[in-house]
Amino acid sequence: MSHEPRLTQALRSLLQIQRVAALGTLDADGLPFVSMVPFAVEPASGQLVIHVSSLAAHTRNLQAAPRVSLLVMQAEVAGEPVHALPRVTLEGLAVVLERDSAVWLPARGAYLARFPDALPMTELGDFMFVGIAVQGARQVAGFGAARSLDAETVADVLRPPR
Repeated sequence: MSHEPRLTQALRSLLQIQRVAALGTLDADGLPFVSMVPFAVEPASGQLVIHVSSLAAHTRNLQAAPRVSLLVMQAEVAGEPVHALPRVTLEGLAVVLERDSAVWLPARGAYLARFPDALPMTELGDFMFVGIAVQGARQVAGFGAARSLDAETVADVLRPPR
């Protein structure tokens, strides 16, 4: 097993522990729109997976303008400073995954492994899985511990360690 840098370990842990992200999309007028989405990581493809309703504004937004961002952050602890909370902003391209396709099946599996209680929602006709291919990221691991990451580095973090 090769050595994994401290910041990479921290990022991997953050994405494993936190299950909710703030999803940023652009509406039809080009205005920013932020919503909450549960997310999973599909390790084989190294992409994030969300499960969304066609009735949701963020779904319409990402279908019209697939460039999105997601903010994942450590939960606040009462009495602790918030400015140094570990967090990562992920930039990517969102694609609705075709039901029962070769990419849909592992995405669904990854999502249900993380959210087994969502199984009934996967049977509803207006819900769909969306894969987000991460193109870059900005990680803040605390004061004085920040870095930008390219797509390849993020994909390595999203895949299981070797």
